[in-house]
Amino acid sequence: MKPSARFFALLSCGTLFQACRADLEPSGPAGPKSIAADAVGEDQPEWGPWSTPINLGPLVNSPLDDNRPAISKDGLSLYITSGRPGGVGGLDIWVSQRATVDDPWGPAQNLGPTVNSSSNDVAPAFSPDGHRMYFHSFRPGGCGLADIYVSRRRDTRDDFGWGSPEDLGCVVNTPYVNAGPTIFEDETTGTTTLYFTVQNNPPGSDQGFDIYASTRIGDEGAFGPPVLVPELSSPFRDTRTAIRRDGLEIFLSSGRSGGVGSEDLWVSTRASTVDPWSTPVSLGAVVNTTAFDGGPALSFDGTTLYFHSNRPGGFGGNDLYLTTRTRLRGPDVAEDAGVEKQHRGKTHTAGRTHRKG
Repeated sequence: MKPSARFFALLSCGTLFQACRADLEPSGPAGPKSIAADAVGEDQPEWGPWSTPINLGPLVNSPLDDNRPAISKDGLSLYITSGRPGGVGGLDIWVSQRATVDDPWGPAQNLGPTVNSSSNDVAPAFSPDGHRMYFHSFRPGGCGLADIYVSRRRDTRDDFGWGSPEDLGCVVNTPYVNAGPTIFEDETTGTTTLYFTVQNNPPGSDQGFDIYASTRIGDEGAFGPPVLVPELSSPFRDTRTAIRRDGLEIFLSSGRSGGVGSEDLWVSTRASTVDPWSTPVSLGAVVNTTAFDGGPALSFDGTTLYFHSNRPGGFGGNDLYLTTRTRLRGPDVAEDAGVEKQHRGKTHTAGRTHRKG
């Protein structure tokens, strides 16, 4: 068993949270691992159980609402949706950095007015190559109450080099709320899929939030009209998703029945990228609480899940937490991509940009 996942999580706590070591011991049933093993066969990854979540601390979290995170491919930049003071307006996108995965997270910095607006700007997600950031915004001039936007940068190490956001347009965006984008690029089929949640109101219960997918072929094509993903949707509130890099496991926020709290984190798997998703299963009471738990973001190597929660004991409103698991066997996407050094606690400081926006 490789120790990197537990080591990575412990170091993410920072020096203020060394007491969390006991909380990082895996506990509870290994539900997602069992699903993956049963659904996709012996040649796919197997995982240990998720650990008890830990709070990311007062440099990442604030007394106000902090939610819907995103984690960079190298694990050195944690993007945060936050309503803390010092922003451009409403909820903004911020970033907390660390020089290596051995270091604690630094104080969050606002991405600035190029990305953020006077409206709510929410739920960043990165393309695998790190050159594009998708998010949703309530800024005026869109197709709906909230639209999906994309911002681009040349230098993937520059967290403050994002260009002006572009609306994905009214083929993708509906007249209602379009939110929580997640991007998946299938190298086997050459298809890129944008998952996001749509508020179909009316009709529908609980404001009608369901999971939709829009696809495009190749790098330059346009995204097509969104199509409901029925396996991931329910009569209840189904929102933010996070997909594993091989496209065989997806996490989502859902208020469907059978959970622990008002909204829980759930997981679904599939045998291949052309197969339908399995019925989502709750991550259970080790990860979820009787409070609101949602907004998942998965590390590139699949071992760390970031999310937000308003469970007791935080610093105010929603706080960001992480839970970890160990890869038991199967292909290691982080090693295949040549980024194992970042996820094994070795230094990676080349060209890190720390200027403010």
